[in-house]
Amino acid sequence: MRTVVGMRTPEVSVELAAELGGTGEPVAWERLTAPEAADVVERTDAVLIPVGATEQHGRHMALCVDTQIVHHVALGVSALTGVPVVPPLHYGVSGSHGDLPGTIALRPETMIMMLEDVVGSLYARGFRQFILLNGHTWNGGALDVTAEKLRTRYDDARVRYLAYVTAYPGPEVDGKVTYGRALMHANYFETSLMMHIDPGAVHLERAVSLEDRDSFWDYRTDQVSKSGVWGRDVHEATAPHGADEARRCIETTARVVAQGVAEAWPVPR
Repeated sequence: MRTVVGMRTPEVSVELAAELGGTGEPVAWERLTAPEAADVVERTDAVLIPVGATEQHGRHMALCVDTQIVHHVALGVSALTGVPVVPPLHYGVSGSHGDLPGTIALRPETMIMMLEDVVGSLYARGFRQFILLNGHTWNGGALDVTAEKLRTRYDDARVRYLAYVTAYPGPEVDGKVTYGRALMHANYFETSLMMHIDPGAVHLERAVSLEDRDSFWDYRTDQVSKSGVWGRDVHEATAPHGADEARRCIETTARVVAQGVAEAWPVPR
């Protein structure tokens, strides 16, 4: 099985892959030759585009968290559905971390233009269904705008923005988050996922927790947290819990993607 350096390759159900159209192995676009890529487009006109970030995740995790998690989920979805995955966008709309060290941020306008170019290139190759899979909350506004611009630009293309937990019922996410807005960063949930996906990027002995609380306004992370963490009970994170959450994120997203790719185009009435 091909692996990504530092990141665990998702293990998926062969039976579920047979049901959803995959082979059990992800289709990683950058690992294909040009003729292989052309063959993939002959089989499917859908593609997954993971969008992550390079930003601080407290004192206990590496800067790659959002990209690693969304890439892992995307590879798992690809293995289950056969929909190819292009390389993730490693930079995100991350200016909200303020002066906390390590972050590399894009302006929302920059992300929109980058994704327009990526989708435009893939459209020219023959793709017509584009799933923008997000791994960082504050990318959401740029991804919504990107989807709107592309839907109106191409008459024969479909674009959908999903977070990797969108298809995962909110009450089932075990993140030790009390409040409905679920403000969280480098918390129990993300730390558990990374302990499973890329344990070398986690230093749990350095973790600092911060009680979760609700607020009307959105704040920069450095305005609410000295450590860069937003969430409680981080020290209780475990790799088995992360494995369970990763599996459910992959399977629920794969079912939604398989259903969406097979959806008939509407007939105006």
